[in-house]
Amino acid sequence: MIGVFDSGFGGLTVLKELLKLLPEYDYIFLGDQARTPYGNRSQEAIITFTEEGVNFLFEKGAKIVLIACNTASADALRALQAKYGATKKVLGTIIPAVEQALQKSRYGRIGLIGTRSTVQSGNYEKELEKLSAIHWQSQEKKAQKKPTLIAVPAPLLVPLIEEGWLRRPEARMILKKYLMPLKHANIDTLILGCTHFPLLEKEFARKMGKNCRIINSGKVQAEAFVNYLERHPEIEKTLSHEGKREFFTTDSVAHFQNLGEKFLGQKMKTVAQVSLSSTS
Repeated sequence: MIGVFDSGFGGLTVLKELLKLLPEYDYIFLGDQARTPYGNRSQEAIITFTEEGVNFLFEKGAKIVLIACNTASADALRALQAKYGATKKVLGTIIPAVEQALQKSRYGRIGLIGTRSTVQSGNYEKELEKLSAIHWQSQEKKAQKKPTLIAVPAPLLVPLIEEGWLRRPEARMILKKYLMPLKHANIDTLILGCTHFPLLEKEFARKMGKNCRIINSGKVQAEAFVNYLERHPEIEKTLSHEGKREFFTTDSVAHFQNLGEKFLGQKMKTVAQVSLSSTS
């Protein structure tokens, strides 16, 4: 069984892409709606909450867990991987997104838009620094300037998306304001550093223009996972292939199911409420 963890609903956009690419596998999803958003939490709290969620999925039978949340990937992934070692496999979303951005970028001017915590963590910059030596030089771009990342926090977009305000003029005005510094920086590639943002992908593309390539981190994470399983047959053979889907939330089942089906793009047959050990 493949576990997918998110601080809220956005990770369902990752699961949506996984179901397109790997529909035959069994999946278990946990959304920590009771403590969302993680973006305004301390790193210590994010690590604690993420560990509780990931442990829940392992206890439920997951053989590998994808953290489908940019904030949790930024602040908690390294700590969990160090703690689990080789005993439990946990993957995040940042490295696949940065790799894709480096491959798509023509001039190395890469933008990032995400939650405040994701931006402030600096983990996208760290991965860009490490991976650019491999991906940038391998594409014969050595003569060009070293890739740079311009990051912009966009804390208001997640609640607007969850309220269903995608087509409201207020949402478009706020999005335009967030994107202004990225447009002024003449970026050629933009990473959507939040799994909610694919619901606004067309709007991002329209406002940034045809010369800016959009990196949907959820889609990229799903594609990277397919490649991961191909490279790790010892893990792939432990996964069940019965097409089962289990959904869990730490908050209202009705609310999760109603909004979650919009993110997932399909009906959820069964959803259960669970409680994790820490208080909010």
